[in-house]
Amino acid sequence: MRFKLLRRRLTISAPRVAIRSAMPWPVRWVLAAIVLGFCAAIALWAFEFGKGIAGLESGAKEELARLREEVSRLRDERDRAQSVANTAGSLLTTEKSAQERLVAQIKRMETENRELRDNLGFFEKLLPTGVADGISIRGLQAEVLSSAQIRWQVLVIVAAKNAPEFNGKLEVTFEGLQNGKPWSMTLPGGAQALQVRQYKRLEGVVELPVQSVVKTVSAKVIEGSAIRAVQTVKL
Repeated sequence: MRFKLLRRRLTISAPRVAIRSAMPWPVRWVLAAIVLGFCAAIALWAFEFGKGIAGLESGAKEELARLREEVSRLRDERDRAQSVANTAGSLLTTEKSAQERLVAQIKRMETENRELRDNLGFFEKLLPTGVADGISIRGLQAEVLSSAQIRWQVLVIVAAKNAPEFNGKLEVTFEGLQNGKPWSMTLPGGAQALQVRQYKRLEGVVELPVQSVVKTVSAKVIEGSAIRAVQTVKL
């Protein structure tokens, strides 16, 4: 029996024996962590030492500094360009406003110039022309605006100095053809009241009948039942 037990222990069929360490697991984990940390420190030191030998770290820092300076320069140039663009936009807006004001002033001056020429044409007729003292019609003008309208202007003056105020009427007559037949008409409402001390300018626009053509325009200054002045223009 003893021989069988001894043979079983010495042969393959003998039971397995496990040898276990008496060191606890937490201590093992701490030791493993220390070893791994040490290995990582050695690897990092080797990597940094390799970069220092190859000169990569100093070049990277210099390149980073250069890129930062370039970014700063480009940002400054962008700000300056934006400022110039804003200034140019403001100047363009100001110039456009000034140009619009100038165009409006030119149009106003052209209108005033045209009115001054018209007034000059009338007041030039105030110069003496050998007419005897008394009231007279000067500068009768007529302009056909369209087939249905005509504009008239009359300048009445009193040639005598220190003359009393004249009180009378102004009658304007339009003569021509309507449908091929003789035709005439006066101002709507009849003769206009006229009070003149030195000179007075009268004007107006008259609506014409259909199919009428004005040939002549006459102006008469009437005092009471007497005609004091007459002037006629042909169109």
